[in-house]
Amino acid sequence: MFPTRRMRRLRRRTIQPLLSETTLSKKDLIAPIFVDESIEEPQPIGSMPGQYRHPVDGVATYVRRLRDAGIRAVILFGIPGQKDCEASGAYAAGGVVQRAVRAIKTTVPDMVVCTDLCACEYTDHGHCGIVGETCDGPDLLNDPSLDLMAKIAVSQAESGADVVAPSCMLDGMVQAIREALDGAGYQDVLIMSYSTKFSSALYGPFRDAAGSGYSFGDRSTYQMNPGNAREAYLESALDADEGADILMVKPAGLYLDILSSLAELGLPIAAYQVSGEYAQIKAAAERGWIDERAVVMESLLCIKRAGADLILTYFAEDAARWLDEEQ
Repeated sequence: MFPTRRMRRLRRRTIQPLLSETTLSKKDLIAPIFVDESIEEPQPIGSMPGQYRHPVDGVATYVRRLRDAGIRAVILFGIPGQKDCEASGAYAAGGVVQRAVRAIKTTVPDMVVCTDLCACEYTDHGHCGIVGETCDGPDLLNDPSLDLMAKIAVSQAESGADVVAPSCMLDGMVQAIREALDGAGYQDVLIMSYSTKFSSALYGPFRDAAGSGYSFGDRSTYQMNPGNAREAYLESALDADEGADILMVKPAGLYLDILSSLAELGLPIAAYQVSGEYAQIKAAAERGWIDERAVVMESLLCIKRAGADLILTYFAEDAARWLDEEQ
């Protein structure tokens, strides 16, 4: 009771750093990278100021820069020169991501390389797998798409990926991928499942950057309803049972309650601060409405506080620099 219990004693400027319950470090950060096989120089992404599409031949140089800044992991998104209805470029030995992984592992061998495992960037219809007729009209077919995901996973593992990250939200995807990887001799490749990926309005800038917009319908039949917390938990629990090594919540900022609830599953948890979250902060900062650095660091700290062990963020390089400056 006041005046005996004075909480402000704990907030003296010299005392606060000693009692911080949550701290952010560089090892928490994963940097997303767009790799475009049709360009020769980095190309700025208009809807994501400060982010670029990188050419295959130059991506390793950029990754070395990230490693020198203290970033220990990246995740690659490929932009192929050609697309088709079966996403054949996603599992081609000479595909954009496969070439990028090999280049990075040759140049920066100690960088942890994660690969986004999906088909939306590679299909001419923009959906995340094989499309066909369903009772509700044309839509993503679940089981035929599992075979596709398995082929992509093995191809990415063969190229040297340390972690594959299936993002298509198919039923049974983790089991299918684990069986395929193990059968091909890649038992040590991790699966970081987008286990609770919401059908969010915050993905627009990413679709612009990756050229992954869809030609019909939407993705609400396979991504999560933003209003469903129990279903979101069950999605991640099922992926844990199927053999996922790391679970992921996407987007991060609006779904911290879901992120926090997954801790009891006992697996490492990743959170993706998505393109729309990035673009909002950038736009407000450019107008002078917020302090970009302060808001970014607060947002990342709160994602960590909610239970994330890993944070995928387009601010990774900036955050690493700011963490250095705080020391």
